[in-house]
Amino acid sequence: MRRSLAIFLAVTGVIVVFLIHSVYTLLTLLVEDGSADAIHSAEIPAPNSPLIDNMPQYIPKIIHQTYINDSVPEVWREPQRTCIDIHGDYDYKMWTDAKSRELIATEYPWFLNTFDNYSQPIQRADAIRYFVLAHYGGIYIDLDDGCNRRLDPLLSYPAWVRRTAPTGISNDAMGSIPQHPFFLTVIESLREYDKNWRLPYITVMYSTGPLFLSVIWKKYMSSGSNIGDGAGGGRVRILMMDEYNRHPWSFFSHHKGSSWHGKDARLIFWMGSHWVMLTVMGFLLAGVVGFGLWWVWGRMLLLGQRRTKRKDGGVWERAMGWGWRGGKGGYELTERHQV
Repeated sequence: MRRSLAIFLAVTGVIVVFLIHSVYTLLTLLVEDGSADAIHSAEIPAPNSPLIDNMPQYIPKIIHQTYINDSVPEVWREPQRTCIDIHGDYDYKMWTDAKSRELIATEYPWFLNTFDNYSQPIQRADAIRYFVLAHYGGIYIDLDDGCNRRLDPLLSYPAWVRRTAPTGISNDAMGSIPQHPFFLTVIESLREYDKNWRLPYITVMYSTGPLFLSVIWKKYMSSGSNIGDGAGGGRVRILMMDEYNRHPWSFFSHHKGSSWHGKDARLIFWMGSHWVMLTVMGFLLAGVVGFGLWWVWGRMLLLGQRRTKRKDGGVWERAMGWGWRGGKGGYELTERHQV
């Protein structure tokens, strides 16, 4: 029994290690707050401060946004207008579906098949934002993000993304110099993560969306590439929530959006707000499953041992002249007649 227990524990251990290895990066995101690379409030001059003019500019003055066509819905025209009006000296690029495909077909033909075959339009909208930042540089802003102030201070960081809750980073506001190694890594990883997870929300989030970007960011840091400031550096700075949109002096204001979310997204959001309860239930379920597997394992071993004993016992009994009498009498000596 000790040997069988050791085998069972070894097999269970291998399965657990494999599962943990498969989701290790996701688990590490739970404890990654991005503080080591945060853009702190003290680094950012106040709006209209003359100190802004003394800051270096690495990111080109380009604002990128995406939509199906040039007819932006009314609900997003106001946030779009705020970003355009206060950045008159910036180039503004609206990436429609047609323009996005043209860029991919012309500059990145190796990705065109993946781009065309995305099952959800939002996946193409996600992917193109990474490509335009890697290609042109500039600042990408979702249409549901308005601008509270000029973004000039953010041009001083070769690459930045914003922190999101409960963990990881988001892809709704990002900035980069052209050919930054992080965004090159992102676009090179898109084909590897192009998988269908059945639920549309999970498929989008983990193939092109914020969860995908967060996983690549975590792997990028683990690879040792997240070092070096300045034009030639590979570091990615993190715009924290306070600097993002929580205060009048923050860079952005958030408006209604996320029109692609379906019923499965509501389920995921519910799960996110009840994660403690679900975690406890998960451990209980794992315990029940583990106990059930151990019980089945024990029954199989016991049944095998009984069969072995019965088979071996029958051979020994015939050799010694014993036989089974049936009932409660058990074994008795029987005559052997030679024919």
